[in-house]
Amino acid sequence: MKAPLHPDLGASLEQSRSGLRDTHRRSLMRTLFLVTGSALVVFGCLQVLNGYLWIAAGEFFASVMLFLGVIRVSKTPYLQVWIYSYLVTGFSFALLILLVPDASVTAFVWVLMMPVLAYLLLGKKEGFWLSAPFMLAGCVAYYFHLEFIVDAGSMIDLLNMVLCAVLMLSFIHLYETRREEAEQKLFTLAQTDALTGLSNRASFQSTLSRTLAECARSGSGFALVIMDIDHFKVVNDTMGHDAGDHVLRNIGQRLTERLRTTDSVGRLGGEEFGLILRDVKPEDSFELMDELRQRIADSELSYGEAVINVTASFGIAHYPDHGTEAETLFRTADRCLFSGKRAGRNTVARAGISPVSGSRLAGGPG
Repeated sequence: MKAPLHPDLGASLEQSRSGLRDTHRRSLMRTLFLVTGSALVVFGCLQVLNGYLWIAAGEFFASVMLFLGVIRVSKTPYLQVWIYSYLVTGFSFALLILLVPDASVTAFVWVLMMPVLAYLLLGKKEGFWLSAPFMLAGCVAYYFHLEFIVDAGSMIDLLNMVLCAVLMLSFIHLYETRREEAEQKLFTLAQTDALTGLSNRASFQSTLSRTLAECARSGSGFALVIMDIDHFKVVNDTMGHDAGDHVLRNIGQRLTERLRTTDSVGRLGGEEFGLILRDVKPEDSFELMDELRQRIADSELSYGEAVINVTASFGIAHYPDHGTEAETLFRTADRCLFSGKRAGRNTVARAGISPVSGSRLAGGPG
């Protein structure tokens, strides 16, 4: 059995702070740095003509830093620091402009951009806690920009600003909440076998990859087990695929009930399942699979008025004894399973030991 290569979707989702992955956030930051830096050069020149030299100097300095950031942000390991530095500095500068008389009568529009950038780059939680205080401060700064409320026209301007800010923040927060829920549902569907509720092949392979990395660091071992339901095709052919689905669901339930919380189980496809047993010795994994084999063999599944009896065969490979790579362990466990099938099925087979059938397991694996 060849282990498929694919990204670790679980880790990818866990590391994602927003709807954008890090590669996309870096690309967006480069674009923002370039656009903002270019815009500040133009604004700086205009502020010189407007007589605000200190503002112009600040904008020219910021543009130089942003142009340097276009190069650095692609490889920096401190992406989150760069994002916060950009947003906090940009938001603070927007508030400062609001407080400068006659600097810009339309600078308040940047307050409405705050939640867009914060949520996009930081996600819902961090985006809210960064943008909400700045938006509140922006509304207060706009109040002073209007030189207090002196007439109905000033009140209308202030209320338009406050209402737009509240609606913008609310809509973006609602959108991000729904997006996260949809992403989580898609992730669950992509990682779960719809019939049994177990991890599917891709998710199981991701778990195996993480287990390999963790065990390589800690020096601990684990067992990779491949289990196959014996003569499953007979059930489908004689009783129908619905009966076969009933068997698969029952087997999946028995696997999850028996294994420890540190272990992992997934459906690899068809009637084949995979198990990862953490921190277990070869003898213990053999005994555990023997017990599981016996429980499956002794069970009687009711299907309508019929009773279905099934057995299963197991192939076991151990890390690092039988390999240090996923494909090697899969191949070894698969060979053990095939050997057990040839020995009569309803067996547990471990690398280096001849397959032992259910009728002989009472005496141990010897």
